Amino acid sequence: MSELEQLIANSKANEAISKKLFEIETEVLTSNSSDELLQRLLNSIKTKFNLTNIRLLLVDPTPISFLINENIKSYWYQQNTTSVTHKQLKKYHLNNKPYLTDNIQELLVNFSQETLGTGQSFALTPLILENKLFGSLLFTDIDKTRFTPNLGTFHLEQLAVKVSLCLSNVLAREQLEYIANYDRLTGLANRRLMEASITEELIRQRRYGVSFAVLFIDCNKFKKINDTYGHDCGDQVLVYVAQTLKQLIRENDRCFRYAGDEFVVTLASQNYKEALMAAKRLCQYFIDNPMPYEGKQLPITITCGAAVSDGALNMNELLKKADQQLYMNKKMTEFETE
Repeated sequence: MSELEQLIANSKANEAISKKLFEIETEVLTSNSSDELLQRLLNSIKTKFNLTNIRLLLVDPTPISFLINENIKSYWYQQNTTSVTHKQLKKYHLNNKPYLTDNIQELLVNFSQETLGTGQSFALTPLILENKLFGSLLFTDIDKTRFTPNLGTFHLEQLAVKVSLCLSNVLAREQLEYIANYDRLTGLANRRLMEASITEELIRQRRYGVSFAVLFIDCNKFKKINDTYGHDCGDQVLVYVAQTLKQLIRENDRCFRYAGDEFVVTLASQNYKEALMAAKRLCQYFIDNPMPYEGKQLPITITCGAAVSDGALNMNELLKKADQQLYMNKKMTEFETE
């Protein structure tokens, strides 16, 4: 092959690669969530470039403040990404350049065999944002000649830039949505989502006649806990109560942080008697399970008020009814303990 023919062949190959990169970018730009973006991205790259496998390596803890909140990690995400340390990745991206090798031993010192799979050659493509290395795309192929150290990396660098920007944009938007709908301290859905959820329940009840109940909950003597142990302890109490409530309710029930030390739980398809039983069970659990704190067991208890929707009450009336019962139950408890 003459030099001119070689140049033409290289030009055609580069054009084909550029076309594939453009198609990948077009696909991922329409993604509405990080989960959707990652699925499209990894599947598209694997298919278009006929790779044996592709995996996303993400630095943990991430150096980018808004990236990957624990509460929005999906099952798919957990199955297709691997957490690595910054030190591990930096060994292969000293100049923030892709790293190619046909020697698996060079990678086994830092990554497991499960991560590397059956590959015989590998390409690590760095993902960089705000001048910080936050991850890498690991391409693997059973062809030992696919990724060799002398192979050019221009197209891999192009791909890395596109992926970094697309992923960061989607994650930033997703994080803003999370902040708008979830309480950052406890991880529970906030009052905004509560209102939307109860509204949906009311619509469902009026359409299909399916009842539901709400529990209004607050922590007993929370101010005293703050005054005695400090606000850091108070925050831990709120997290403990929130996560405990979330674990104790059924899968189709929902728990929200209403305000301060107040929480609301919606109980799907429950009548008043069942709601009272659920409230009793929750209260008893906290009595039986004090919160571990600084080597001690800190007694944390709650009071619940229950109300069941009859289809006529609006959301505010329903919550007020549960809150009134909470108030009466709290007064009764205080009277009994005096």
